[in-house]
Amino acid sequence: METRSPEEIEDSTERLLQDLKAVVSEGEELLRAGGAEWGERGAAAREKLQAALEIARDTQKKIQERATETAQATDRLIRENPYQALGIAFGVGMLFGIILTRR
Repeated sequence: METRSPEEIEDSTERLLQDLKAVVSEGEELLRAGGAEWGERGAAAREKLQAALEIARDTQKKIQERATETAQATDRLIRENPYQALGIAFGVGMLFGIILTRR
């Protein structure tokens, strides 16, 4: 399994949240626009769409809460161990510098 950096994880989480917001927004717009025009056959589809939108909202909320908790835990860890965090950041910076200068 490929190890991803915290920045990559944060970026992908942010993109996922934006995508979920867009899906929910577009789905709600579809329900508002076409709700009155749907017949009996469309009522079942509308209910399924509403259920899917509710699941998407819940998923978005859970992901956002988890991202916030992770950021808070990281902040706490850095505040509790500032010298270790500084040393790790320095070491990672040195590695990147060495890798970039070799090219």
